[in-house]
Amino acid sequence: MKHNDVLDIKTVCECNRCLGCETLHPQATLIRLNGKETVVEESVKFEFYAILLIENCVDNCRCCGRRYYDFAHATMVFLTPGEIFCMNRDNTLPDCGLLLAFHPDLLWRTALNRHINDYTFFRYRKEEALHLSQRETERVLRYFNDIGEELHHAIDSHSSILISRLIELLLDYCTRFYERQFITREDKNKELLSRLERRLDDYIASGRLAGGRFPTAAEFAATLDLSEAYFCDLPRFGTGRTLTELLHVKRLEAAKRMLLAPGTTPAQVARHLGFANVMQFSFIFKKLTGVAPAGYRFARN
Repeated sequence: MKHNDVLDIKTVCECNRCLGCETLHPQATLIRLNGKETVVEESVKFEFYAILLIENCVDNCRCCGRRYYDFAHATMVFLTPGEIFCMNRDNTLPDCGLLLAFHPDLLWRTALNRHINDYTFFRYRKEEALHLSQRETERVLRYFNDIGEELHHAIDSHSSILISRLIELLLDYCTRFYERQFITREDKNKELLSRLERRLDDYIASGRLAGGRFPTAAEFAATLDLSEAYFCDLPRFGTGRTLTELLHVKRLEAAKRMLLAPGTTPAQVARHLGFANVMQFSFIFKKLTGVAPAGYRFARN
């Protein structure tokens, strides 16, 4: 019977003790999960980076967001320090897989320390996990094995650099595989992007831009039931544009429609669309269309 609380694991050594493993390095560990871990708490919080490779996940596994259009050989979840994880209501941790845990201090003075925040999938939800093909899983396992071999080497002045470099290579391949997943989810993502565009159109039409109130990524992500990080990556992979760029495109489209309406002035359009003043609006509009706002309706006729 699980208790409705959180197992807070503060160090890598403590993680090894909780999961019954030997500590080979105080700042990094690779643990084979086999369902025998004695974790009675409902969820676990790692106070360090954690990467889970989940094997034998059931078909159409909703706890990790896998659907019929995803690969099903293995699943990966990426956790930032302090994040709370629960596999599902029956299991705190996966029954079968690997756990790679490493403390941020391991990365000190390494190249990975300077850009680990660039791996946006660490801020995805568990339901936005990475689903791997057999070949992708084999590639990932090679780097897990290499990290495991390095952890078994006696600690020396090269250990942190080599372990972090292997982690970085693993993350680079995961970046490639996530980009592939955005491609294989193209139809589903088109639906999400269509919903996003409708929400942008509704936001602009509502007049809320007139008060200088621009929508945030977090607001739109919540309406689409996505994490903010996944939401920000979605238009970038689907359209090549960021949310800000999409908003600018939508504002330009709205400006064109409004300027075609008789009696509408550039000043009214600028105010409705949240531009600082009519001069700023006129400059941007002419730069993008080649025509000044005041002459746009006549140029179209």
